[in-house]
Amino acid sequence: MGTDRLTGGADLPRRWLWLFRLFRWYARRYVRRHFHAVRLSKSGRTFPPAGSEPLLIVLNHPAWWDPMVCMVLSRLIADRDQFAAIDAGALERYPAFRNMGFIPVDTKTLRGAAAFVRTGTTILSQPGRVYWVTAQGRFTDARERPLGISAGVGHLAARLASGVVVPLAIEYAFWTERTPEALVRVGEPLRVSDHPGRSGKEWAALIEAAMTANLDSLNAETMSRDPAKFAALLVGKVGVGGPYDWCRRVLAWVRGKKFEPAHGGGGEQA
Repeated sequence: MGTDRLTGGADLPRRWLWLFRLFRWYARRYVRRHFHAVRLSKSGRTFPPAGSEPLLIVLNHPAWWDPMVCMVLSRLIADRDQFAAIDAGALERYPAFRNMGFIPVDTKTLRGAAAFVRTGTTILSQPGRVYWVTAQGRFTDARERPLGISAGVGHLAARLASGVVVPLAIEYAFWTERTPEALVRVGEPLRVSDHPGRSGKEWAALIEAAMTANLDSLNAETMSRDPAKFAALLVGKVGVGGPYDWCRRVLAWVRGKKFEPAHGGGGEQA
């Protein structure tokens, strides 16, 4: 996939689809090794179908793991053309991301904020495109309130001629296994056409309210520790491993029972 020229003479970075798919394959394997499961809340919404308006996906930013988990989620909208905002400094440390649709954002200057809005507006001028944005622009705990989202996200939404703003909540928690759960919920979408004439400040308040409501719902489901409230998108290894699980396996065999490595009961399939 070659370079895409933006309206106004700017360029999107070169995107190599094969590299993006390779990194997604790697991300799935990496997340599977380090998490018990990636779970999507059943009470949330689904992503709008392909062929519809462009999507601005706004999410909270609780951990370093967020981009890896989003790569797992990207399979749910694999038929869309996807871009993601990334801190300009981080892109300097991970330059390979330049070829996968990651857009550098300078969060420390007004010029950087203007470039974020300008580039995002052009990305989302085409149907079928997606722009992933960590709306707070910094690492924050999933229970921090108020969220304090970046003003630039509101100005970007105000500039869109059409599109859907999708609030996405992410939280990480330890339940019954030695590895954590990655928990995700898709919130109530905000269609641009339903909110004509709103200013950037008004859009920022609207998006923050939608993100807060979505996070509150996910926080409550996380505390319930009930996997039945979620669909497993990806399942990792269970049990402790090593001599401990070997002894448990032998004991189960002596008792004539099937060995179940999971501490929380039956196994899961993704």
